[in-house]
Amino acid sequence: MALVKTQVTQEVADYLARHARQDAVLERVARETAEMPHAEMATTPDEAALLTMLARLIGARRALEVGTFTGYGAISIARGLGDGGRLTCLELNEEYAAIARRNLEDAGVADRTEIVVGPALQSLRAMPAEPSFDYVFLDADKTGYPDYYEELVPRLLPGGLLLIDNVLLRGRVTDPHDERERLIDELNDRVTADERVDSVMVLVADGLTFARRR
Repeated sequence: MALVKTQVTQEVADYLARHARQDAVLERVARETAEMPHAEMATTPDEAALLTMLARLIGARRALEVGTFTGYGAISIARGLGDGGRLTCLELNEEYAAIARRNLEDAGVADRTEIVVGPALQSLRAMPAEPSFDYVFLDADKTGYPDYYEELVPRLLPGGLLLIDNVLLRGRVTDPHDERERLIDELNDRVTADERVDSVMVLVADGLTFARRR
């Protein structure tokens, strides 16, 4: 049995957020997003800081985000890209896309980002089916994750990093009861067994899987 070293509480989450080094733009985006319906979809400050750090560590230049919402995560990814880097964001909702565009502009990264509005799976399948991305963040509709995964892995460059968010579903994957929970549980097993990638699941926010293309 794995040892639980730290209980995740609201106090711990707040502590992590205080040490995420948010600037004024990210603080504003987080504050405004928190007042919106479905605010729980937003990337947490500590996870966003990790997105920036990881992009810098791997020298990411061609990035993709599946599910953008108000742009908090997109800003964080774009800020971590190397010189000449580009981020493509796939967002279903035009209203969210418009908010994200304004936030990306305010953050000074609009020149390196593009938001494609429409069903993400359709947008993915319209892209060349060949390796082209070195950094991908998947944070869209959870029931679509299995299909997204199968479209994304072939489009990762060797050594490219795929980050899959919400893989714990607040712990419900340990005893799944509905289709959404079962799909994510099955995907977690599939990623672990996938010989195309090296992977690890970590306790960041609602669970984050790192999958590196071999």
